[in-house]
Amino acid sequence: MRVFNVTGLCAANLHYMADTGEKIAQIEKFVEAGSYFSINRGRQYGKTTTFSLLEKKLQGKYTVIRISFEGVDDSMFEAEDNFCQGLLSQLAKYFIERNLPGADEWEDKSVIGFSLLAGFLDKICLGRKIVLMIDEVDKSSNNFIFLKFLGMLRDKYLKRNDGIGATFQSVILAGVYDIKNLKTKMILAGTHQLQDGEKRINSPWNIAIHFNVDMSLSVKEIASMLLEYERDHKTGMDIEATAGEIRNYTNGYPYLVSRICQCIENELNRDWTAAGVKNAVKYILNETNLLFDDLGKNILGNKELADLLYDITVNGQSYAFNATDYAMGLGFTFGFLRNDNGRAVIDNQIFETVIYEHFITEKKRKGISINRVVSNEIIEDGKFNMELCVKKFAEHYYELYRESGKKFLEEECRMLFLTYLKPLINGTGFYHIESETRDIKRMDIVVDYLSEQFIIELKLWYGESSREKAYEQLCGYLERKKRDSGFLITFDFRKTENVGEPQFKWVEYKGKKIFDIAVGF
Repeated sequence: MRVFNVTGLCAANLHYMADTGEKIAQIEKFVEAGSYFSINRGRQYGKTTTFSLLEKKLQGKYTVIRISFEGVDDSMFEAEDNFCQGLLSQLAKYFIERNLPGADEWEDKSVIGFSLLAGFLDKICLGRKIVLMIDEVDKSSNNFIFLKFLGMLRDKYLKRNDGIGATFQSVILAGVYDIKNLKTKMILAGTHQLQDGEKRINSPWNIAIHFNVDMSLSVKEIASMLLEYERDHKTGMDIEATAGEIRNYTNGYPYLVSRICQCIENELNRDWTAAGVKNAVKYILNETNLLFDDLGKNILGNKELADLLYDITVNGQSYAFNATDYAMGLGFTFGFLRNDNGRAVIDNQIFETVIYEHFITEKKRKGISINRVVSNEIIEDGKFNMELCVKKFAEHYYELYRESGKKFLEEECRMLFLTYLKPLINGTGFYHIESETRDIKRMDIVVDYLSEQFIIELKLWYGESSREKAYEQLCGYLERKKRDSGFLITFDFRKTENVGEPQFKWVEYKGKKIFDIAVGF
């Protein structure tokens, strides 16, 4: 019986897999054109599985050799002769492991430098269409030797197009880092020092075409995986609706898609409903996994990236997408950010919540919190009293407002609310930020607690005229979410000498009930 898999290579006979045939067909066209390219995506994005599927697709038309730098000895990258012999050994190993003829033609002990390797490839590739696929290219300890290897491949590629010599039909690299960023990565890691004249080889992979295939899983592709599962288990799920709900939380990030499915199958009694998907997301947000660990480590390890993510998530700043910007490029490389019609946005709702959780934890470590209420004050008979919750928050915020500088509160107001909310819902409920409605003035928070859902809009004060607009915006969002009531918290930072106590009132607006709270007056 097949299962959902979130570790390593997926195999169709063992695992439920999305049908990514259209993606593979797009990539095959690059190979047919003789292109060289890289597939760079974040951790656990299905790169190795894509390589395996592409390898199978190309077999018969080409001589395909797929190798990986995962686990190779570091000494391979210490000198040219080590690399050349190590590479040939890996190529021969491919044929040996698959019991295919041809391993011996890749074994040549005389190839101990890149000039000799270039001549070797002239002979072995002459009249043949050989496709070289290298996985985990950013796993080596010293990529400078590998960059020189790519420089040799570039030279042979250009000569081939000029009718001189022979080389691989196509070379495909897969890893997290784009080759053009490898030198930056090495310098930051302290594994390489710039040498005189080295700028001349800064772009050994500038022959590569732009790889523009969307590797995220679409609703259609997620549905194809669920269809295979449904054929085996006949749960009666609404496949399209469930696939859409999974896509909504994950933006098609392959690991997250499979982990939600795995969680529903193994932990949630096969609840393939919207509620089941929601509970799976809550379950995942409360667990530790390598992907979330990697996200946290990369934020902690790079202040520029952390500041950018904080600005986008908490402060609601809008940034034009610019992959050449150092921090933004890193966020894109790691899969935390994506280009959404020219804007840099967090890739998916789950990542956004994990990023918030990271910042909340950091704030608590620094003693920044106003949590003076316990959950049993807010929760009674399993029901979450959101009206009381936001009232308590406003009261505590008012006390803090009188004691702290206004500048601090203006910068921290949103984060203070989340640090207040999180422990009250933790373990039973979860929240996410609605990316489409977030900006520097406004943030919508969706809180799910058991079967209840609450919509909270945080708003900065911009005059009485903006209150009507806030009602209009919140009503529109409540309509889309099919909710009858919501909560509006307005933070006022006017330079007034006398700060009054928080103001609360329920208002009726276009058929919706809004609990309107003003703090900071």
